[in-house]
Amino acid sequence: MTKPVVLVAEELSPAGIALLEPDFEVRHTDGADRAGLLAAVADVDAIIVRSASKIDAAVFAAAPGLRVVARAGVGLDNVDVEAATRAGVMVVNAPTSNIVTAAEHAIALLLATARNVPQGHSALKRGEWKRSKYTGVELQEKTVGVLGLGRIGVLVAQRLAAFDMKVIAFDPYVQAARAAQLGVRLVTLDELLRDSDFITVHLPKTKETLGLIGDRELRLVKPSVRIVNAARGGIVDENALDLALKEGRVAGAGIDVFTSEPCTDSPLFHHDNVVVTPHLGASTHEAQEKAGTQVARSVRLALSGEFVPDAVNVRGGAVAEDVKPGLPLAERLGRIFTALAGGVPARLEVEVRGEITRHDVKVLELAALKGAFTDVVEESVTYVNAPLLSRDRGLEVTLTTSEDSPDWRNLVTVRGTMADGVTVSVSGTLTGPKHSERIVEVNGYAMEIAPTPHMAFFAYTDRPGVVGVVGRLLGDAGINIAGMQVGRDEKGGEALIALTVDSGLGQELTDAIAEEIGADRGRRVDLED
Repeated sequence: MTKPVVLVAEELSPAGIALLEPDFEVRHTDGADRAGLLAAVADVDAIIVRSASKIDAAVFAAAPGLRVVARAGVGLDNVDVEAATRAGVMVVNAPTSNIVTAAEHAIALLLATARNVPQGHSALKRGEWKRSKYTGVELQEKTVGVLGLGRIGVLVAQRLAAFDMKVIAFDPYVQAARAAQLGVRLVTLDELLRDSDFITVHLPKTKETLGLIGDRELRLVKPSVRIVNAARGGIVDENALDLALKEGRVAGAGIDVFTSEPCTDSPLFHHDNVVVTPHLGASTHEAQEKAGTQVARSVRLALSGEFVPDAVNVRGGAVAEDVKPGLPLAERLGRIFTALAGGVPARLEVEVRGEITRHDVKVLELAALKGAFTDVVEESVTYVNAPLLSRDRGLEVTLTTSEDSPDWRNLVTVRGTMADGVTVSVSGTLTGPKHSERIVEVNGYAMEIAPTPHMAFFAYTDRPGVVGVVGRLLGDAGINIAGMQVGRDEKGGEALIALTVDSGLGQELTDAIAEEIGADRGRRVDLED
């Protein structure tokens, strides 16, 4: 069997390569060589890049089999995510690979500016002993203002609190209660600027944050303030900072990022009280290793059709731990639904009930949608292109949730209305500490049966002897029954047989059983990939 091809277009950690090599054909190319890259992607399933390779619509056009682009790092400036989504290609990155590294570098810059470490180092190496010139300041009992309480900002706040610093923060997207749990007091931006002895920036670069710390803001700060930016260039206006330093309105700065990079000439370089580094925030051996292994794991998940938590163009975002076990169940319910329905419905509803709805369960809708299309389209169905497939087919999809679940702790139902008005539904739940899957309802009939790779459902008029007939026909065909349940609305009314069997029935046998028992319809479900 031919292995999927993973193209490594830039340097990747050996540990990341080792995770890929057993199951994939790993190829290498120079992603910075545009012509070479376009030629190399023709038959690949995945591409792994860093920052030098430009992955855009031309690459997607040249790679018809491409399923995932992985960026071994955080930023995605070199990947056209919108074009990837149109092409049904998943884009993943390694969002947590460098958070510790970035936090530590920000603190290193803060300490360096406080104690004039690089200035003293350079002077001494020149043979100059200048203790009095490079007298610094302590961190203890000083106020540090953290701009942005995301993952890196939180790590910085926690570490600086250990220096016995008073930590305040500005982040309009964080609740005061959450900040209080971290021992951080939320303030307005102007309050932070006025009250801080140190300011450290940990915001993403967006339209709202570009130039956030400009001339107006730098006229509000204490003249003793020291400002650190190890987040993104341009959040602190470099010209405004240069002027503030010249006029003595800012005591020092530690800068790792610049508006335009690489940057080898800046007015900030001429200030003796400014410490600069060439975007080293993510540059540790540990961060590079984590980035390589994280994207390698994401590629493995993506190429196996599983949900990838670090995918940036998949609806749903981060998945709560309590929700994750429900993903395979929802996808399986989607596949069973399509088999029962015999096609794609006009409308599809995913209903989630129970305690699980205290979390964001949007991803369960996505999993069910993926399952619903898996067996009815030729192309590989992913969490990325499943919404595109539904849109192209005019399928209306809705998600409904309720904490009320009378019979089960949690319940997922996939319900659809076909073009002729017929409604088809299947419900499932997870039971026990191992999260064992159970099908608990099909088309309104209650049951409790574990899904298996081969299943069949027959709707018929309730009467004696039907179960025996089904058993005989399966026995004659050499097919062993693993489980059977019968549900009915009333004695002599409509009934449903649900079968799990050790091997597939095939359409001919399914039709024969349906005809023998007078079933309105017989549906077989084969869940083997």
